[in-house]
Amino acid sequence: MREEVQEMNLNNDNQALLNGGADDASSSRFSSLLASKDRDYLLSSTGNQVRISALDGKIIGLYFSANWYRPCREFTQVLVDIYEQLKNNGSSFEIVYVSSDEDYDAFNNYRACMPWLAVPFSDLETKKALNRKFDIEGIPCLVILHPNDNKDDATLHDGVELVYRYGAQAFPFTKERLEELEKEEREKHENQNLTNLLTNHDRDYLLGHPRPKQVMVDSLVGKTVGLYFSAQWCLPCVKFIPKLISSYHNIKRMLADKEGDHEGFEIVLVSSDRDQASFDSYFATMPWLALPFGDPNNKILAKHFDVKGIPCLVIIGPDGKTITRHGRNLINLYKETAYPFTEAKLEFLEKQMDEEAKSLPTSVYHSGHRHKLNLVSEGNGGGPFICCNCDEQGTAWVYQCLECGYEVHPKCVIAALEGQICHRDMMLGTLSLSAVELSDTIGWSIGTILLIHTIIYLCDVLLNLEFHYCF
Repeated sequence: MREEVQEMNLNNDNQALLNGGADDASSSRFSSLLASKDRDYLLSSTGNQVRISALDGKIIGLYFSANWYRPCREFTQVLVDIYEQLKNNGSSFEIVYVSSDEDYDAFNNYRACMPWLAVPFSDLETKKALNRKFDIEGIPCLVILHPNDNKDDATLHDGVELVYRYGAQAFPFTKERLEELEKEEREKHENQNLTNLLTNHDRDYLLGHPRPKQVMVDSLVGKTVGLYFSAQWCLPCVKFIPKLISSYHNIKRMLADKEGDHEGFEIVLVSSDRDQASFDSYFATMPWLALPFGDPNNKILAKHFDVKGIPCLVIIGPDGKTITRHGRNLINLYKETAYPFTEAKLEFLEKQMDEEAKSLPTSVYHSGHRHKLNLVSEGNGGGPFICCNCDEQGTAWVYQCLECGYEVHPKCVIAALEGQICHRDMMLGTLSLSAVELSDTIGWSIGTILLIHTIIYLCDVLLNLEFHYCF
């Protein structure tokens, strides 16, 4: 059906052009971009040649992608749906695939799922020229070209983000249309509440434990709620779960200890699992609630909060408005003390962190790195980073290698140092016991032997080296 729709559109638009002469191609605005000296056509999904002049008057999306990169494959599935919606609505839109595939077979296999046009795989020069002209730094990338605007600064390079964010509604990708959508989005966020976020015409409940328990959405109104976008197949999600479960239970206990306080906290899983069995086994590991698998609100919420990757934890306040989309980072940084995730609480925690940083060593060595690490703040070289020890995001204070950019959370460094000190204290205790035996064996005084051990220990601390004691 997809091929029939695509071929029907091409035939309706371009029958005369397919039979025309080569001179007609020079009239196309896109010829200078897409044609070569010995080629004035593109390839359809069925392998037919379609004249480039057939694109005249259309809005064009240049799709830079490759079969070997998973984000490209995932976006291609989304883009196919959007493309077919626009084609079925009669929109004057076409996509041209610019391949970065590794070989001809890979190109053909990947293109088989695409209902649009493509630059021939063999035309390496045209593909290189397009990458240079539009300064393509990463894939997938969708560059939007308008037929009557030759200004490069008017070209949209963020087509991938727009498609993910607005879908087919983004068409015709003009400045005016995007401003309208942004205004609608602002109004939608201003008017959002927990009920319209989590319910639909067919469902007013969430899944609870034990299954098949149902919890009414209305019971969460007035609470702080975390929307947890996650999936079992996602390794970072699986790694984050223990931290989130621990913080969840601690927040619950903290609120239970507040007498007369009506605060509440809950988390709702918004699943991206690929089948019911995966969802069931994943949800069984969690103590909180969930939207049903395959529920339309899963995709609606991901689009509403512009979720580009998982895990993602969006925090909704008691008034139903969004507090932050960065709940995952806050849990990693502050654990349960981040609750209730408000700006006032985060400002307090940041000041607290600044005070604690005053007592931290200005430079350290870390077991995972050979160079010295210096303590820096957001104001003098720090800022958002990914910890090389725990692979989680951090902000503000960081131990940083000025030579190669290695960065570690202060808490990770301190934990490692405390472990080393504990290890060395145990070692010294063992050495003290062995000193008595050694004194009896070689006749040295216990004080002399312990002095030697102490000197070795101090050298170890100063040089941050591991010694093998042989006494």
